[in-house]
Amino acid sequence: MQYQYHMIYLLWLLPPLAVLIAGGIRKSWIHRHEAHHHHGFGHKHGEGTLSIDMYAYHSKIGDWNPKLKIGYGILLLLICLISNDPYVSFGIIFYTFFVTVCLGELDADHYIGLLGIPLAFMIAGSIFILFNFSRTPFSNALVNIPTHWGYVIITPQTAKATVNLWCKAFGAISAMYMMSLSTMSNEIFGVLRDAHCPKLIIELMNMMYRFIFILMDTQHKMKNSAESRLGYTTLKRGIYSFGSTASNLFLVSMKRGTQFYDAMEARCYNGDLRFFEEKKPVTKQQLFWVIVPTAYFVLVWVMTFQGVNINV
Repeated sequence: MQYQYHMIYLLWLLPPLAVLIAGGIRKSWIHRHEAHHHHGFGHKHGEGTLSIDMYAYHSKIGDWNPKLKIGYGILLLLICLISNDPYVSFGIIFYTFFVTVCLGELDADHYIGLLGIPLAFMIAGSIFILFNFSRTPFSNALVNIPTHWGYVIITPQTAKATVNLWCKAFGAISAMYMMSLSTMSNEIFGVLRDAHCPKLIIELMNMMYRFIFILMDTQHKMKNSAESRLGYTTLKRGIYSFGSTASNLFLVSMKRGTQFYDAMEARCYNGDLRFFEEKKPVTKQQLFWVIVPTAYFVLVWVMTFQGVNINV
């Protein structure tokens, strides 16, 4: 009976999955005569360290109102966390994939590669939830692995908790990626300023954000320089090149950071960062892609709510 219920509940995932498939077909049809290629930015081969801003700059939904995008991303994140419903989380994952890749026309390979970074940390962090230890085997355990000290077991309860955690975390990450991969950093800081966030916090966030990419860009250039001198041809050379790069990275980055600060002062920086903010009004189309899916996710939450939804 529970299996039949879950099969019925899975039908709620069909609409967002159908939207994603239709969006992928539409995108493929529009670009059918274009050669498939990767953009000259991203995490490939150490090129283009300002990848997040570059993705947002090239996004086709970059002209959406930034307050709407940020507010909607936070709303989807809260729905994921509060609902504790894997069907809602999976629906949000499918829909944010559609918005980012199909509407925003971000390359699917780049998007999946970006999702792989937090996914690795999420899997590693959930290992201690999935596995339990016992001196005797469990009769109802899914897995009993004998060890010298006892048994490593996976019970239905730990598997259920791990799956629910993955669903919530991945749905929340997808919502944040939808926001960050379509919204320039200066627009995010502008929205925080309009929300009356303390000026000092905004300035520190901006400086730290920029300095992270200074570190990344410096590391990529130093690594490419070492590779051009065959610094990674053998294990011994690779270890030596890595050590040399790591030891010089902070010093070179500090020097470049000082140069950036001097350039800011040369442009009359007085402690207040100001960026050009383009007016982007909210349109009916934008409201449609926000209101209708949100109402659907709330409906799914109401119709499938049963405390903890996955029973193994």
